[in-house]
Amino acid sequence: MIYGYIRVSTDRQSVENQRFEINQFCQRQGVAVDKWIEEIVSGKEDVEKRKLGNLLSSVMTKNDVLICAELSRLGRNLLMIMSILHTCMRIGIQVWTIKDNYRLGNDMTSKVLAFAFGLSAEIERELISQRTKEALARRKAEGYSLGRPKGRRAAEHKLSGYEIEIARLKEMNVAKVDIARAYGVHRSTVYRLSDREDIS
Repeated sequence: MIYGYIRVSTDRQSVENQRFEINQFCQRQGVAVDKWIEEIVSGKEDVEKRKLGNLLSSVMTKNDVLICAELSRLGRNLLMIMSILHTCMRIGIQVWTIKDNYRLGNDMTSKVLAFAFGLSAEIERELISQRTKEALARRKAEGYSLGRPKGRRAAEHKLSGYEIEIARLKEMNVAKVDIARAYGVHRSTVYRLSDREDIS
């Protein structure tokens, strides 16, 4: 199947421009979109929480085609885009973009790119983790207490006391899964922390 993916950041933006571009492209290629996926969501939102994440994890299969106007529609930062493309290549999904003119499929070039995407994403995650650990070590050396403050109830959040630091990482577009890895907690712990008013 061929899927047309459209993403806009706010409800003030129109999806019609992207739909028009994809339809024009399909006419030139002699193909047609079987199903449209549209969502109004920031590109910074974790892909697992987006329609795109559900599409990749439970709907699309090998040899399906995902068409979008440009790579930036997949995600806001390079790490997220590389991770999504790596997932597509691993499943065997072809990704076609119009403005960037990418055709990622099952050929050898795409397989090399998939390996490069996966390796680059892993390296970036390790660098983020290392930078976070170094920052925590520096704060500890400066006399800051990095653990849960004494007197706090055990029932409080595992990341209590780290709210400001994590909010800063979020502002830097660090993925929640990478934050969780750096702090040694499950990603759901970071998701719950993100829902709290003090750092949302």
